[in-house]
Amino acid sequence: MSILAINSGSTSVKYKLIGEKEKEIKQGNIQNVKDHLTALKFLLREVGDLRDLEAVGHRVVHGGPKFFKPLVINDKNFFELEQYNDLAPLHNPYNLAGIKAATAYLPQVKQIAVFDTAFYSALPETARIYALPTELAENYNIYRYGFHGISHKFVTQEGARLLKKKVDKINLISCHLGGGCSITAIKNGLPIDTSMGFTPLEGLIMMTRAGDLDPGIIFKLLASLPGEINQAKVDELYNLLNKQSGIKGLTGLTDYQVLLGRVSSGDPAAQLAFNLFIGRLIKYIGAYWTELSGKVDGIIFTGSVGAGNPLTRNQVMQKIKCLGKLPMLAIKTDEELMIAREVKELIKI
Repeated sequence: MSILAINSGSTSVKYKLIGEKEKEIKQGNIQNVKDHLTALKFLLREVGDLRDLEAVGHRVVHGGPKFFKPLVINDKNFFELEQYNDLAPLHNPYNLAGIKAATAYLPQVKQIAVFDTAFYSALPETARIYALPTELAENYNIYRYGFHGISHKFVTQEGARLLKKKVDKINLISCHLGGGCSITAIKNGLPIDTSMGFTPLEGLIMMTRAGDLDPGIIFKLLASLPGEINQAKVDELYNLLNKQSGIKGLTGLTDYQVLLGRVSSGDPAAQLAFNLFIGRLIKYIGAYWTELSGKVDGIIFTGSVGAGNPLTRNQVMQKIKCLGKLPMLAIKTDEELMIAREVKELIKI
């Protein structure tokens, strides 16, 4: 039996066909997607023989306040999921478009949503709750949900395997560094804190996202940007903080490898951006080391930046030598394989 794992984004669709014993049968990445129905048709043509297909697993970034486990999709819960699109507008609508397209072409096959936020469903209240009026938070579902959960869960399992420890006995600090960046404290195999919150904007400095800010800056910008305060202005500010800030805002660069090249050549703007990026990261590592009472089995770096050029992780490890000799692992994440594992566990094949 095989499982098709699909990671459907706004302009790309990644997929893997996983067979027995987690054997990768086929994989691909369709770029410049304009229509998900057409993309799925092309994907299925590329995959070919699907007679042994047991289920299709889909990455869905946000499960809202209701969905915390992999979910077999039907009309009712698909409609419910659509109501949470506003919680992850850059991701969920495209995730759901992938589900809709796959359902159209494979109506007899189970379509299963696997949520990025699910890994964080049992966060302690001290990590989950914002210091807002309780009724307001409840009315608008304003909590710290966490993201990149599929990736963090995968590298937690891989880290335990590499360190020869049981998953439910391992403590880790997991750093997912790519276009988006997040860091998670893992205690006995489960997250106890994470840097991303209500949206993926919170936390580390990223390629185009600002990360942690004084909320007063938002009020200042709303008052200072030209024009009256209306939805268009709010949208402009949202775009500014999510797509025009971070390393791009500091340097104009949107490629981390180019940034590293500029650092090596002595570019002062690139060096400052790199230092800020590293500084925010080690601040979180120090905090999470403390939350874990210093009992950390290892630090994991994953994502295209974390598991790529070693300069970043070497710089981090150099800066945190005061925490003791911590094992460092660079692990290439495999979200599609993790989706397949979750699907297999749900349908027990």
